[in-house]
Amino acid sequence: MATVWFWLVLIMILMYVVLDGFDLGAGILHLFVARTEAERRTIMHSIGPVWHGNQVWLLAAGGTLFFAFPVLFATAFSGFYLPLMMVLWLLIGRALGIECRDQINSPAWTPLWDVVFAVSSALLALFFGVALGNVVRGVPFDARGRFFAPLWTDFSSYGATGILDWYTLAVGVAAFAVLAMHGALWITLKTDEGLQARARRTALRLWWAVMGLMALVTLATFHVQPHVWERLRAAPWGAVLPLLAVSALGLARWFCLKRCDVLAFLASAGFLGAMLVTVACSVFPYVLPASTDPALGLTLEHAAAEPYALQVGLAWWIPGMVLVTVYFFFVYRRFAGKVRLDEEGHY
Repeated sequence: MATVWFWLVLIMILMYVVLDGFDLGAGILHLFVARTEAERRTIMHSIGPVWHGNQVWLLAAGGTLFFAFPVLFATAFSGFYLPLMMVLWLLIGRALGIECRDQINSPAWTPLWDVVFAVSSALLALFFGVALGNVVRGVPFDARGRFFAPLWTDFSSYGATGILDWYTLAVGVAAFAVLAMHGALWITLKTDEGLQARARRTALRLWWAVMGLMALVTLATFHVQPHVWERLRAAPWGAVLPLLAVSALGLARWFCLKRCDVLAFLASAGFLGAMLVTVACSVFPYVLPASTDPALGLTLEHAAAEPYALQVGLAWWIPGMVLVTVYFFFVYRRFAGKVRLDEEGHY
């Protein structure tokens, strides 16, 4: 039952990364791809109806962690207290940037919130990547199974590590590039004319950065966390999942060149999903490895709640997720198509 919940949490995280990922990517490119106020408003309209709903998956994943993996929740949230507060403020900053920019018609007010939106989105993408890097690399557990990670120590990836080191920053930069490309493909899908052409060119340029960074991060991961390489070699899916990720990334570029914008965006989403599943499978059965002694890492078995609680929780989780799925289908169906600047925001 713990394994079932592991995959359910992973699905919710994956949905958040794919859906809110294009929001973050659009924010990263907001000040660079759009050249006029009308184009910046168009980008805002492309995410306006869905960005708040996309964050439901982050809240659902956090709530599920609290219920299904209480030990992991308590350990991670206490050890990562400082960066979690920083992420919270960045989420607030991004929301304020979206909601406040059009409240006052002023040449000083709107650009201010555009910058807040763009900077918050960029830092969130970087921090989420750094968080993923910490999960893969491991955290400095002590003999009691606790840890507290400062923002940085000596930038080493072994022993008493901090949140930031050379490896986690590399993963953060890679995540920044991936989400920027994902956002560029979303803008390409939802806009037309000059804005669409610039977004497509940006996505194609970012594709090369993503390819290079992912290759470097993969090699660095094998060096920092040998368990990943051992797990990939031993498992039958060890070559399949990375191959799926590479194939999806290649298809994203091919469809983008062919101007098949829907398929290019879906391929980018597939790349994100394949990469996250690969990472989850490669660290399994750990949910939080140790950078000190591998034996101190937190495993799925020790992090999960009691089996009976997990069974009861599943009975409540299923109807809740059915409602969420219906809501998302309605919203994305309702606001499908290109964006235009009118009351509806789409046509």
